[in-house]
Amino acid sequence: MPNIKVYDMKGAEVGEMTLADGVFAVEYNEALIHQAVVTYLANQRQGTKGTLTRSEVAGGGIKPWRQKGTGRARQGSIRAPQWKHGGVVFAPKSRDYSKKMNVSARRGALLSAISKKVADGEMVVVDRFAVSAPKTKEMVAFQKALNLDKKTLLVMGERNDDVALAARNIGALKTVPVEQLNTYDVVANAVVVIEKGAVEKMQEVYA
Repeated sequence: MPNIKVYDMKGAEVGEMTLADGVFAVEYNEALIHQAVVTYLANQRQGTKGTLTRSEVAGGGIKPWRQKGTGRARQGSIRAPQWKHGGVVFAPKSRDYSKKMNVSARRGALLSAISKKVADGEMVVVDRFAVSAPKTKEMVAFQKALNLDKKTLLVMGERNDDVALAARNIGALKTVPVEQLNTYDVVANAVVVIEKGAVEKMQEVYA
């Protein structure tokens, strides 16, 4: 079982904890992680775009002028694509982009991704996220204390609105409760800073 140091918000080491092999030492599975990321991104798409084809645009039922003898190009409808206010060729339509992935596969992808972070030294455990007030400067000080100069995911053991508000204005920080942790967020951020309580919850649920 891997051991990992535990820090406080000021960057001081305050202890050590043992990580469960079944959660934080899972074999890396790139294909499964890729599937989870593609599924997540597809499910974020609304798919609400839509324009009208020539058959759906109102009007244009009558031939604008006779076929021959006018000197102009032949036309069948003023709602043809070459006309202003005409229909769109191969018009985009609303569609459902969502994909499905079974629970065991999603879980396997998440554990594989988080285990890779542990193996690469890109996961940091903090005893507790706490701020005196929802102030950005406190999170900036936290970043400096732990040398978090890359995109960082903060995983909270329990929802903490003050911490979320304090981190919201910092582009490099993203906060998420452990219940909403997903493979995409783990992969998309260079460093994962996880609260000790969140680690314990993960080991209780997944181990």
